[in-house]
Amino acid sequence: MGEAPDHRRLAAEVLGIRNAPPELARRLVAQALVVEDRRAAWQRAGDRIAAAAPPLPGVYVLRDGQGRALYVGKAVNLRRRLRAHFADRRWPGLKPGFARAEKAEWRRVGSELEALLREAELIAALRPPLNVQVGTPRMTTRALPPALRRDVVVVVPSVEADSVELVAARVEEGGWLIQQTRRSGADLAAHAARLTRFFRSPLRSRFAGAGLAPIVFSWLAGRGAGATRLDPDDAGSAAELRRRLRVLLADERLFAERLVVR
Repeated sequence: MGEAPDHRRLAAEVLGIRNAPPELARRLVAQALVVEDRRAAWQRAGDRIAAAAPPLPGVYVLRDGQGRALYVGKAVNLRRRLRAHFADRRWPGLKPGFARAEKAEWRRVGSELEALLREAELIAALRPPLNVQVGTPRMTTRALPPALRRDVVVVVPSVEADSVELVAARVEEGGWLIQQTRRSGADLAAHAARLTRFFRSPLRSRFAGAGLAPIVFSWLAGRGAGATRLDPDDAGSAAELRRRLRVLLADERLFAERLVVR
């Protein structure tokens, strides 16, 4: 076409837009070139991100070139999930926001319950524009058996092989916390005292994350029905809670079947 491209011809043959006025045809072709260039950069970013991500469970944040959070998600396999975000087949229907993704960060988790909580915590903190914002979960909007509407400590695996995660959920205000503790019991004195303050201290609201306990109760009502848990009301003191946790953590059946310590 020589030095002066025939924009009307390009618009017709490449974009399928026929009889466009010359100036409109020029703009359409220019936009198409920008989009294609963006696609190549997006694919390079995806290759780089997926290569660095571990093939392990976790939660992740996609960010743009300026570091702004775009999307928060969770995955059983971080590498596979992030590679899927940047799959070539997704480009034609990709939301514009996802096309700006250039960076990612992640955090490994040891269980589905931890992933659910960490994801919700990050969404609440970062308010990423590409997540569907559902607000703080509420007990009143969830069909939970009355027996599960009670304070609880759930024991789930940790990313550290010698430890577990103690997930505490409180009916009051939907308070929650998660505490990693070693199965040897070396940390239990401090951690049992912290859990006791979380459930019973007059200042217990200071020991709570923002209203995510309904996620814990919903998980226990469904996929987490077989999870090991303790009723903190059964332990009259931090010392008794520590004793019960020590017995539970020493049991080799932990995570193989649900355990109840009385």
